[in-house]
Order: sequence, then C-alpha cells, then structure tokens
Amino acid sequence: MLIDVAEKRLLVEPGHPELSIRQQCELLGLNRSSYYYEPTSESEENLAVMREIDRLYTQHPFLGYRVMTAMVRRAIPDVNKKRVQRLMRKMGLRAIYPQKKTSQPHPQHRVYPYLLRDLIIDRPNQVWCADITYVPMRRGFMYLVAIMDWHSRYILTWELSNSLDRFFCLTALDQALTLARPEIFNTDQGAQFTANDFTGRLLAQDIRISMDGRGRAFDNIFIERFWRTLKYQHIYLHDYETVVALWQGLRQYIQMYNEERPHQALKYQTPAEVYYGQMPVLSP
Repeated sequence: MLIDVAEKRLLVEPGHPELSIRQQCELLGLNRSSYYYEPTSESEENLAVMREIDRLYTQHPFLGYRVMTAMVRRAIPDVNKKRVQRLMRKMGLRAIYPQKKTSQPHPQHRVYPYLLRDLIIDRPNQVWCADITYVPMRRGFMYLVAIMDWHSRYILTWELSNSLDRFFCLTALDQALTLARPEIFNTDQGAQFTANDFTGRLLAQDIRISMDGRGRAFDNIFIERFWRTLKYQHIYLHDYETVVALWQGLRQYIQMYNEERPHQALKYQTPAEVYYGQMPVLSP
C-alpha cells in the first residue's frame, strides 16, 4: 500500500519520547522540508480578495479579470484590475473561453487533441480526467489536484501542494496507476499536464492522451462540477488553519463523496458502487 506525503506527515509525532522529528522523517522516507511545509501566504488583504475571486469564479467560471474586478469591488471596493489579474494568475484561474496568450502550455511541451467530443463513455476506466483547483485557508492557500474516473465520477487519487509545480500531479498519477489503467486520460493544457514526464508515464502504458481546447474548462465538466460541490459543501464551511487539518478534512469529505453520497446522474448510486460494481477485469 502506498502512503502519500500528506499521510506520512500525520505519522510524525513532534513530542515522541525516543525519536526526533529528523529520525522519524528518515524512517518514513519523508523529506523534512515536506514535513514543515506551510500553505502559500499572501497579505491578509490579498487573501480576502482571493477568497472573493474564488467564490465568484466557482459560480461563474466564464468571468475574465475585467468583469471579475467589477464584481469583486462590490464586496471589496479598493481593488484594481492589475491586482485582480495578478491574483487570478497566481490562483491558476482563467476565464472559460479562448483567450490571447494566457494559460499557454510550456512552449517545448506537446499539446494533444481533444478526444472526448461525441465519444460515448459508458464504463469505468474508459476515461480518466485530472484538474487542479485553488483551496483557500485562514492564513494562506494550497493547490489541490484530483484524478477522477469520468463514467463513475469516482475520485481515484488526490494531492495537495503549496506550489503549482508538476510534482504533486505526478504523485497523484503514480498512485492512480497502481489502481487501474484508463484507455484515455483527459486534462487541460496546463504545463503540469503537458510536461514530458507526465505524458511519458501515460504513453509508456499505452494510454491515449486527450487535452481540452484552450480556455474550455467545460471539456472537463465533471471534475469542474466536483470542485464546485467540494467548495460549497466543505471548503467554504471550514476555515482551515493548518495543512494537516485541511488534508484530514479533504480525506473525510472525498471518502463520503465516493462511498456515501448517491448521485442522481448515477441513478442514485455512489461513485464507488458504479466504479467497482461495473469495473471490468484488466488483462495483465
């Protein structure tokens, strides 16, 4: 059984009578910098603006920074377009429509075509999708990546990071591929997903790669709906102060979402019931 970085952090006991934090980290194979990492921070004023941006974007993902500025000003009058634009970029947000020269993939990374248009998706592990979202906290924020089975809406794996690097996406992917193997893997064109080491893992297992059209988050509609549900039913109701508390809360919520919450679109079955109940046996 694989234990991810966040779970290893929970196993460290700061007041252990015999083992120092350094010794515990070595035994767990955990880098001490990973144990001590903190949420990304901004000024209290900017965090308030970012929370409002996140709330509005979750409701209205088609908003560009100009209209977003006008709407943010209703709650926080003293904010300008440049500030909103900078913070939206830091949050990894963009409006859902084609734009000029924004959210470009890395220029040296290949972009793959979108394969899901008119495709009938009717079984588990036919298509997986992945996405990243911004998660507000009391004194900062984190980024969350999740990998979902498209047919069942089952969340296969997820990871937290305090930066938008590709490594937490690779960790989530590696964990997911120990569970099963999809026929198609769909993402947006972000540099985390177009990186050669990410796409290389998929190609090595003969997984076809699909990427949304630039600025078309509705091409990944089910995971976008999951973000909205997660934020309104959990994140916005809990003002998390520490990363460990956030991780524990997310683990509990995602377990409930997967195993206890029936979905109307799934004929009132849970994602886990659909995923495991209909999952075909994979050939070795």
